[in-house]
This record gives sequence, C-alpha cells and structure tokens, in this order.
Amino acid sequence: MNRQKQSKINQLLASWPANTVATYPCLEQQGISRQLLSAYKKSGWIRSVGQGAYARLNEDVDWMGALYAIQEQLRLNVHAGGKTALQLKGYAHFLPMGKQSQVFLFGSSATKLPSWFQKYDWAARIEYAMTNLFSGTDAGLTKYEQDTFAISISTPERAIMELLYLVTQKQSFEEAGQLMEGLTTLRPTLVSELLERCNSVKVKRLFLFLAEYYNHSWVSELNVSKVDLGSGKRLVVKTGCFDKKYGITIPKSFCVEEGGSI
Repeated sequence: MNRQKQSKINQLLASWPANTVATYPCLEQQGISRQLLSAYKKSGWIRSVGQGAYARLNEDVDWMGALYAIQEQLRLNVHAGGKTALQLKGYAHFLPMGKQSQVFLFGSSATKLPSWFQKYDWAARIEYAMTNLFSGTDAGLTKYEQDTFAISISTPERAIMELLYLVTQKQSFEEAGQLMEGLTTLRPTLVSELLERCNSVKVKRLFLFLAEYYNHSWVSELNVSKVDLGSGKRLVVKTGCFDKKYGITIPKSFCVEEGGSI
C-alpha cells in the first residue's frame, strides 16, 4: 500500500468510532473511493457487513453499532424503543443476549431499514415497527452512551407506550403490566405531552388504565384535558373482562369488581 493510501486509512481509522458500522455515503464524504475500500479489504483493515456497509476487521459490531450508522450517517429516523429501551434504562430485569434476544426498533411508516442491516446477522432478532404512533415529534427520545458512541432511544415514558402499541402482537399484556408496575418515577409533564401526541386510542387507554391500576403517584399530576381517548370499545384481549371507564377488554387477572366478564 502506497503512502497516500496508508495516510487515508490512518485518517479513516482515527475518525471511526470503535465497534460501529461505516456506510459508503459517509466514507465517500471523507474521500474514500470504492477502489480504496477494495484495497483496504484486501489489506485486512476492514470487512463488509453488507452492500455499502463496513466494519473494522477485528471488531465484533452489534446492532447498536449498526443503529449508530443508521442514525448518524444515513440520518434515518429510527430508534431503539419499547422493551429494548426499558431494558437499556434498567427497568427490565436483564438485557437478553444472543440470538434468542429481541431488539425492538421503531421508525415512521415510510422509513425502511437499509438492506445491509436487514440481511446481516446481529446475533439478535430484530423487530422493527414502522408506525406513526408519535407523528413528527422527537418528544421522549434521549441518547444512550455506548463506549465510543451514542444512539437515540426512547425515554421510559415513550418506551412504555411503544410497548403497549405491540400488546397482542409481539408483547403480552401481562409483561406490559409488570413493566408498568415498576415505572414509579415517570415525569407527568412528558407523559401528558406524549399522551396528547399519541395517535393510538388503544395505547392511550391501556396506559391510563395500567397507571391507575398500579396507583402510581404521578397519575394525579397528569394533564389529560387535551388527550383524545376516542369513542367505542377496544378489544385488546379476546377473553377476560371489560373495563367500563376506558372501554377496553383486559385479562381476568387485571379485572376489578365493577368490570363485566366477556
């Protein structure tokens, strides 16, 4: 490798956060051509993780390092949310590792994940929800520091609502209840804003039902005057009982006396 190529690779490695993916658009902006990338691969500096995406040869890049590239280099509005965000913030018992673990990502209904991300084995099962649950707002998003880089994830206030969005699809009602029970310190101002911006009647009703069920102290400080809870009933579970206040069906284990069986 000549001196110019050696200088380029030194500059590249110096600016490349450890354990992250580098995408071709980002590399191209740094003056790295496809020809140079091919030379770096042959020389053992980098490896491909899919079309247009690279990692350092001896680094074990996981989904977080890939999400960093999606957010910071491709500028896609995708974040870690739901149960994954709660786990990262310490509200779940543990963060499962290995191929049996699930990673929940959220993006708008028009945002597709890059093909290299979809095809690569990240040693976890990626669950991607394309939804306009909170259209056009960054409310309830925060940064999670991971060694040399940071990714955008949901705050607990937003994460629990995202988790409730997946109830009956990829999330059990019972586990959702267990996780809500532990959320004793949610910020009522942010919760109120998210409830107002949330586009799912089911999520809003479930959230308020569970918050009251566990008698969280912050419930009394919520401002729900502008929260649209819709009309009519919502069938959340097929068998259980009916909560009259919020018009939702709930599992029998959550039934209270005034509810009726279904």
